[in-house]
Amino acid sequence: MTLSIILTSMLRKPLSIQPIPYQGSKRALAPRICSLFPKGVKTLYEPFAGSSAVTLFAAAHDLAESFVIGDCYGPLTKLWKLIIENPLELSERYTELWKAQFDVGPSHFKDIRTQYNENNDPVFLLYLIARCVKNAVRFNKEGKFTQSVDKRRTGMKPDRLSRVVRDVSGLLKGRTIIFHGDFLDCLDGVSEDDLVYMDPPYHGTTYGADKRYAAGLERERLIEGLHYLDEKFIPYILSYDGQVGNKVYGEPLPSTIKADRLAIHAGRSSQATISGICAETIESLYVSRSLKVKQADICRIQGQQGQLFF
Repeated sequence: MTLSIILTSMLRKPLSIQPIPYQGSKRALAPRICSLFPKGVKTLYEPFAGSSAVTLFAAAHDLAESFVIGDCYGPLTKLWKLIIENPLELSERYTELWKAQFDVGPSHFKDIRTQYNENNDPVFLLYLIARCVKNAVRFNKEGKFTQSVDKRRTGMKPDRLSRVVRDVSGLLKGRTIIFHGDFLDCLDGVSEDDLVYMDPPYHGTTYGADKRYAAGLERERLIEGLHYLDEKFIPYILSYDGQVGNKVYGEPLPSTIKADRLAIHAGRSSQATISGICAETIESLYVSRSLKVKQADICRIQGQQGQLFF
């Protein structure tokens, strides 16, 4: 599969409204990703939602009529439901947790983490993400949250969180479906008038010592899903494999996938910085050939080592 297309449209700045501030979010890349969207998208599906950065950017710029936010991690989908449907309740409960850290002291984070691993309360999850080291979420093989507290900061302040979730609710309420389950089940009913954006876990970060997600995704399962979308001529954009410094995460997808591959320079790696290493991140973006990108908006730019940088 060749690296091929790069859109030259004017890029807009990332949104400041990000209620789930975890490392790996596509907030900074969302303007470039969304610049590939065709006009007249009926429904944008994001079945590996995470922080839903692409959905939020698309909603703020009216790039789709409606949205489907999906994820296989139940507490996360419950959190999104609270953000959209009950932002006031979420804000009040988060405020209680945030203020308690100053009364309880150093044990507070561990106490909340222990309780979360027992009850999977979505508000506890938001607090843990906001307070953990570099917002770098980590889980063990049992799916338990394991990351430690960041001692240098206190997490997103309640007044800011309240403003953000209120704004996000205003963007998405009444035109968003929340789905919990497998990504292919989330895409049931998708049509050629829709668009799918997928940001699944890198193959190299879902298992072993570098496990960053509560649930992984087998490479074969992803390829099966892409073949399904290709057969139905469903347009999609996929963020998948990549490289941090000299470390490569995942092999390029096979040529049987009907998509063109771009390389996105995503800046300095936060995770590498945590480890005391200065390394740049290059991410791959697969653009479905069912996506109707106007040729007048496309140019070919040759980068280093035969890659096309977007």
